[in-house]
Amino acid sequence: MTAEQPNAYAQAGVDIHAADKAVDLMKTWVEKARRPEMVGGLGGFAGLFDASALTSYKRPLLATSTDGVGTKVAVAQMMDKHDTIGFDLVGMVVDDLVVCGAEPLFMTDYIATGKVVPERIAAIVKGIAEACVEAGCALVGGETAEHPGLLAPDEYDVAGATTGVVEADALLGPGRVRPGDVVIAMASSGLHSNGYSLARHVFFTQAGWSVDRHVDELGRTLGEELLEPTRIYTKAGLALARETRTHAMAHVTGGGLATNLARVMPVELRATLDRSTWQPAPVFDLVRQLGDVSQPDLEATLNCGVGMVALTHPDSVDDALARLAELGIVSWVAGQVDVDPQQQGTVELVGQHRDW
Repeated sequence: MTAEQPNAYAQAGVDIHAADKAVDLMKTWVEKARRPEMVGGLGGFAGLFDASALTSYKRPLLATSTDGVGTKVAVAQMMDKHDTIGFDLVGMVVDDLVVCGAEPLFMTDYIATGKVVPERIAAIVKGIAEACVEAGCALVGGETAEHPGLLAPDEYDVAGATTGVVEADALLGPGRVRPGDVVIAMASSGLHSNGYSLARHVFFTQAGWSVDRHVDELGRTLGEELLEPTRIYTKAGLALARETRTHAMAHVTGGGLATNLARVMPVELRATLDRSTWQPAPVFDLVRQLGDVSQPDLEATLNCGVGMVALTHPDSVDDALARLAELGIVSWVAGQVDVDPQQQGTVELVGQHRDW
């Protein structure tokens, strides 16, 4: 092979040199997402985390979660803006741990792309690392895979996994929920990372809008709205778990508010939430009206303005709301828990949102 001839792997569409450059560009951001327990740096075959810190626990339970971002990545690719999608990835995995009271310790990511563009990969990892800093977990490693022929050159998908820990006797969940508990709702930042197949169909196919269309109701372009990063509730959730009498939490992702809250409801109890206690952001009403989407379908697909809920003892509600406000989370009392005559762990939404 002469110096001018590419090797066989390059001829097949995989650029090892581009992958090496991507690693060099992302190192700065990964270094920011460290915890003291991290061992070594980027480039090893496995990420290492010093587990001796767990010896301070009486009975540590490890929690793990994995997820992706779904078709929201298509919007990032349309906008050619890739430094926020990492917040969506981190938010999807770390806050699934927080609902049981677990502190996220470390995370790994996986990026598959049709062609490695170092600057684009570095931008994606930048967002992941910054989100890990916000969540308080370490980014201990990851993988970037080039899949020519399977993905188009500008296409990519992302996934991640995280591990956390909670003391066994501090574990939150259905077993702690009691009649009289108050449902505290925490505002979402927008669509977060679920329901984008519906949103894209409504905005791009049915309405024929483009990402650069300015939408008066949103106060910005459609693309900017759709790329709004997922809110990360990790520190807020841990504060409620540790400082208040919060018994359970639910992360509102795919399936909507009622479906996800039902996952932490014991069968003998029901939660009733009043829609009139909050007004969803305009993007939700736009999806409803432009797509002629029924309210049940909308609520079964999108978070409709609530990204996380907590079931909290009534004596702790004021403290919980004050603590959330200190952490920059808009929250309110949305409902209450009582006995379920049907013994089904029912979650019911009543009333109507203002102006709907």
